[in-house]
Amino acid sequence: MEAHGDGGLSLLRDAVPMLGFALVFVLLFRRLGLGQTLGFLVAGAVVGPQVLGLVGGAEAKMGFAELGIALLLFLVGLELSPSRLWRMRRDIFGLGLMQVSLCGLALAGLVWLATQSTVGAALALGLPLALSSTAQVLPLLQSAGRLRTPFGERAFAILLFQDLSIVPLITIVAALSRNPADMGGPPGWMLALYTVAAILGLVLAGRFLLSPLFRLIGNLGEREMFVFAGLFAVIASAALMEALGLSAALGAFIAGVMLADSPYRHELEADVDPFRSILLGLFFLAVGMTLDLHAIAANPLFVAGMAFALIVIKAALIMGMAMLFGAKLRGAFALGVLLSQGGEFGFVLFAQAQNAMLIEGRAASLFGAIVTLSMATTPFLMMATKKLRAEPERSSDHLEAPQQEGSNAVVVGYGRFGQTVAQMLIGQGISVTLVDTDVEMIETAGDFGMKVYYGDGTRTDILRQAGAADAELLLFCQDGNKLDTEAIEAIHHTFPQATIFVRAYDRRSVIKMKGAPVAGIVREMLESAIVMARLAMEAVGVDSTEVDKTENEYRRRDSARLRAQEDTGDLYAARDRIFRQEALEDAAALAGRKPK
Repeated sequence: MEAHGDGGLSLLRDAVPMLGFALVFVLLFRRLGLGQTLGFLVAGAVVGPQVLGLVGGAEAKMGFAELGIALLLFLVGLELSPSRLWRMRRDIFGLGLMQVSLCGLALAGLVWLATQSTVGAALALGLPLALSSTAQVLPLLQSAGRLRTPFGERAFAILLFQDLSIVPLITIVAALSRNPADMGGPPGWMLALYTVAAILGLVLAGRFLLSPLFRLIGNLGEREMFVFAGLFAVIASAALMEALGLSAALGAFIAGVMLADSPYRHELEADVDPFRSILLGLFFLAVGMTLDLHAIAANPLFVAGMAFALIVIKAALIMGMAMLFGAKLRGAFALGVLLSQGGEFGFVLFAQAQNAMLIEGRAASLFGAIVTLSMATTPFLMMATKKLRAEPERSSDHLEAPQQEGSNAVVVGYGRFGQTVAQMLIGQGISVTLVDTDVEMIETAGDFGMKVYYGDGTRTDILRQAGAADAELLLFCQDGNKLDTEAIEAIHHTFPQATIFVRAYDRRSVIKMKGAPVAGIVREMLESAIVMARLAMEAVGVDSTEVDKTENEYRRRDSARLRAQEDTGDLYAARDRIFRQEALEDAAALAGRKPK
């Protein structure tokens, strides 16, 4: 009991300086525009044994913190529904495979020339350098509002293949191992069979075990149990893969893909993300603690030179490959700069190589420092190359960006839906600023005397230009399914005085915006469908009173069903509220007549 108490006290003692220094450095680095990843790494180095020596046992903490990597891959998997995977297959399995292969071999060659090491050591050090930092790049894309753009999806596709490539890279390191403990392990072909069997098992488990479990939790209304169930899915999948000698991160990724098309996806994402952020931060803290600063200080020119070479080689190769896959010059250059750094999985693979006796601990620290330095340069490179990366405004050069005109309402999207909304507001004397990205539509609207500004109205900076800071109404009328609760909350936080209305594509879109601070969500086809149904009933002689009664009953049932779907996250909730043909036929049979 005493030992347990001492261990708990030691953990608490370690937690105070780790979290305190992390808080200070992350806030400082975020303030300087350098990102939180570098803040965690520096904080870990400062509290570690080689600077202040406030915290020890980095290796033990690293094992626990690697759960952060697993949770990161789980959330990546949640973003990747099978339909999206199929749509992005060319970039994932074409561009992604080419990037990892060519960059890995080129960097392995660089390591071999620079260090005169063995071929095995050069591969163990060079191949991981081909991987970029998912933890750094995705937040950069999100903050710039480009994650769901074609550019963002291409970057995401490369990062996804890099994450998937961890398993073959670990297999390569295991095959090259000089550690006698690894010699008795299964051969590579058996690991491949284990991988396929484990993936199939996880897919079946997701279909026949996880989905019914989440449906049960949703029906019971036990929202907090989603957290437990989500963490169980991640940890169980990761543990299964690890027990088979495979990548725990791959298991977590498969668990995410299994649930990507489920109605519980957004609930799980919201519940698991805080754990991911904390554990990923702890991972980078532990990495910072394990860096051999003395070895780095003894070889500063080597570290700086290799980091510079890493960035130049990756940026140039990725730029060339992106152009082969149809990207324009500026977009290809931006992609190369964005993905030019080393990544967090490099630390994992360097540790694997050290355990396999391919490299020494000193080399792992040196190359960990190279990865860290390359990650530190990314924010500076993005700022320095901003003008070079900026795409010309295509054929929209002649179009005006939104201006702060003091309108009472900002209408985003001037298609068939937005046109009606805007014209009715103008008819009431409400001043309106119109924003859209469809160049052809903007020019056509000009022919009818309507002034539509060019810009992505889901971005807060564009909304601010459009005068949203002074507007009373923000109306999102654009096509598609771009907005979710997180995006709307960000807009509401930036413009709290404005009342927000959103056009939703369908029921799934409404569920996706559950809890969002909006005054109203309008499903785009609901009202017109009700109007047609009324006209059809009147055409076959149904009395107008009965028509009104049916409409009211449908609206009541539909609202109750939608509330149940939002509460549970289950698209099949309250199915009994639907008017069904079978029920009509049963009622007619009881009455001794045929249904109309």
